[in-house]
Amino acid sequence: MAAPPLRIALLAHVRHPIRPPFAGGMEAHTWHLARGLAQRGHDVTLFASGDSEAGVALHATVDEHYERRLPWAEHHGTARLHDHLDSIYTSAWHQIEAGGFDVVHNNAMHPLPLRQAARCGMPMLTCLHVPPFAALRRAVDASGSATQRFTVTSEHQASLWWPSGTPAHADVVHNGIDTQAWPYRCEGDRGLVWAGRIAPNKGTDLAARTARLVGMPLSIVGPIEDGVYFQRRVAPWLDERIRHVGHLDGDALASLFGRGSALLFTPRWDEPFGLVAVEAMACGLPVASTDRGAVREVVAEAGAFAEREDPASLADALRCALSIARQVPRQRVERCFTLARMLAAYEARYRACIVGGLPSTMPIERRFPLGAALPAASDRPG
Repeated sequence: MAAPPLRIALLAHVRHPIRPPFAGGMEAHTWHLARGLAQRGHDVTLFASGDSEAGVALHATVDEHYERRLPWAEHHGTARLHDHLDSIYTSAWHQIEAGGFDVVHNNAMHPLPLRQAARCGMPMLTCLHVPPFAALRRAVDASGSATQRFTVTSEHQASLWWPSGTPAHADVVHNGIDTQAWPYRCEGDRGLVWAGRIAPNKGTDLAARTARLVGMPLSIVGPIEDGVYFQRRVAPWLDERIRHVGHLDGDALASLFGRGSALLFTPRWDEPFGLVAVEAMACGLPVASTDRGAVREVVAEAGAFAEREDPASLADALRCALSIARQVPRQRVERCFTLARMLAAYEARYRACIVGGLPSTMPIERRFPLGAALPAASDRPG
């Protein structure tokens, strides 16, 4: 017998709007999560900035996302931004608590919802999409329980959050994508692609320098988050073959990926997952990457990894990546990183939060390890 649909409050962060074209993987994840849950019959309300739009009911937690008025690079750690976010999430939580929801999916990356859910006993699944930072770690350590569960996006992330071992109320759920939105192409045009927010921790300049070294054209896609970095470190490498093509929507980006021959993926921080790599892989692109965070766990046989974070080493990785058949990355995505797989894993955890126990005795990622096929929906436990 099919489990009944749930009333789900999806609480988003408010740095950027939850709408395409996406500022980054976090926004894309939340948008697809909202729509995917609704398509599976759940009643979803998105709690996000008022300039968001995901095709589900929207409760505006603030009129406009904060990056426009209080850029994170300038205001991170300031009392002004701290007070702004506390006010937003306090008001949002009052609305959630009064809304009659069965469960909260918390993508806010802020400690206040954790404290509030622990106080009132609201069933909540919190997804930790970032490496641990002090305030959030304290809230996580203080609030885990049978009804307050956590997920991380990779085994690497789990090792950072819980170095001594993942607790019973936490699991790994890898991000997933709608593979139909990222169509496979069997041949590229010898061009390279880099995509993401243009900022120092994303390593855009390393991609540009590597493309110049190997003499291959490069399309750089994404919003300029740090203008000073762009002008000083990226713009000097631009020419008629190495171009910043702007911030593209999903269809345009998928088309660009499909025409390309490899993705340059250059995180210079502890990358929690790497959604853009999975999107490119779905289109058939092998990946040449720095070896940071969860990248090797996610890309695996679909790419090659630089021994050092310099153009010569990334160029060596690129030469290896270009020898990988394009069906290899596509098959890895279909096996490991589909939207359906991710949604099924979250549903199991929502119901575990509600009943206060493990999801169907054992978490879905433990029952179906990375790379194993999930059973048909009709065969899965409720």
